[in-house]
Amino acid sequence: MSNRPLEGKTALVTGAAKRIGRSIALTLAEQGANVAITYLSSQREAEQTVRDLAEFGGEAMGVRCDLREPEAIEAMVEEVAAELGGIDILVNNAGMFESIALEEITPELWDRMFATNTRAPFLVARAAHSYLKSARGRIVNIGSLGGQHPWATHGHYCTSKAALHMLSETMAKAWAPEISVNCVAPGMIVNGEVEEAYEHFAQKTPMQRNGSASDVASAVLYFATAPHFITGQLLTVDGGLGL
Repeated sequence: MSNRPLEGKTALVTGAAKRIGRSIALTLAEQGANVAITYLSSQREAEQTVRDLAEFGGEAMGVRCDLREPEAIEAMVEEVAAELGGIDILVNNAGMFESIALEEITPELWDRMFATNTRAPFLVARAAHSYLKSARGRIVNIGSLGGQHPWATHGHYCTSKAALHMLSETMAKAWAPEISVNCVAPGMIVNGEVEEAYEHFAQKTPMQRNGSASDVASAVLYFATAPHFITGQLLTVDGGLGL
């Protein structure tokens, strides 16, 4: 008997060609899930990630999808569900990050940030709703420490992630009891880079280091395998930086 808790489950992870999304996808595949990822411009990295996912023995696929386009989202979800036999776990990971002075944020920049960080998770979840409902599935949204604390040069980013945190709670209440919905909020996450700014944050962090993609992936795995009764929760993965 397999001791992999996600054996036979299908996970869809958006924006998972590289970095945090890739780590999440690989962690879910390692635990037995069939995994579909989306990407926009990182085709080469997505193809490599799909090959790596397949090494765990399950089915794996990558779909190019512009998550700013509702029709593209609908088509992507239907393709994944048809190919992999439904959707049990949705991880809304795709997002954008930008640093700019608050007074310099244009309406176009504001709308672009919200289209990716807030509207897209809603649209993907809505498109996948029927599959998740029939599977008694789970949604894990990737928020941010910036959605809990104001960062002066990231006004549109922080606001979009704060909205995603509230959206997660709203989804949890609206779609219970069939679907559990939770949110993981990473703090300073680095991918092996060594920069003075990163070291500054590490020194401010009670755990005396910055986070890694695997730290975030482990938190997502928790919500993917925890009791279905756990819903509407925000789990901050920041080593205590936000305290």
